[in-house]
Amino acid sequence: MKPNRVATAVLAILFVGMLVPAMFSARNHPIAAKTHAGSLYATQDPKPQGPTTSSETDLEAQADLQMARKEYPEAARTYKLLVQKAPSNAVYLNKLGIAYHQEQMLGAAQHFYEKASKTDPHYADAFNNIGTIYYQKKKYSKAVRFYKKALQIRDNMPAVHCNLGYAYFAEKHYAEAMDSFQRAVQLDPSVFEHSSHSAGSILQDRSLVGERGMFNFLLAKSYAQMGNAERCAHYLRKARDEGYSAMAKVKDDPAFAAVLRDPEVQEALQGEADKKP
Repeated sequence: MKPNRVATAVLAILFVGMLVPAMFSARNHPIAAKTHAGSLYATQDPKPQGPTTSSETDLEAQADLQMARKEYPEAARTYKLLVQKAPSNAVYLNKLGIAYHQEQMLGAAQHFYEKASKTDPHYADAFNNIGTIYYQKKKYSKAVRFYKKALQIRDNMPAVHCNLGYAYFAEKHYAEAMDSFQRAVQLDPSVFEHSSHSAGSILQDRSLVGERGMFNFLLAKSYAQMGNAERCAHYLRKARDEGYSAMAKVKDDPAFAAVLRDPEVQEALQGEADKKP
């Protein structure tokens, strides 16, 4: 063997001898151990991690679409991915709560609504949704408290004023219910006629507790005070058809003065008179 080849072989043997111990000691180095453990955890984590190429915006749009299609379990899984990516995002926490809520998993829904409200104490939507949980549990005083908390943060939400009105109505606090309904229709005259949507961040519970005829009468009164004769007549007819017994009070109630001469209102009241023997 030529001298230069001998020298090269010796250097290679020495390099390998130094490299092997270094590789084994690196595995025991704190930094290397942390990297190894982290990779193992990511592989074995039972929680779904989601596609790494999708942005949060894309995932949110996907989940919102699943909610619109009433694919609630799928939407919950997608929102959960978002929460894993951004655990301090109150909007994602709230939407995950709504997905569980639509599955009637009220405990899980309330948990994420409360996390959202703690993450962002000024996020009115989450407080409203906590209120809907208590409304469904027939704890109307607590529902009122959370609806009012939401409105203290943001007063211009007609759906929340509706919710508050429903809760007052369930407690038979009719004057307060009337005030809430009136504020709702001032903000959005068609608020009681919107179709329900599964997607979104605010839940509106329209399950009525109490006399339906009186409920429709209060809505008619709210629209009358706004001078909206068409909608007033619509809800007077509904109150009449539900058998509300105090329709005659309309003629003496100052709240109806602005619309009393309207032909549709007159027709609704005349229909009630025709029903009497």
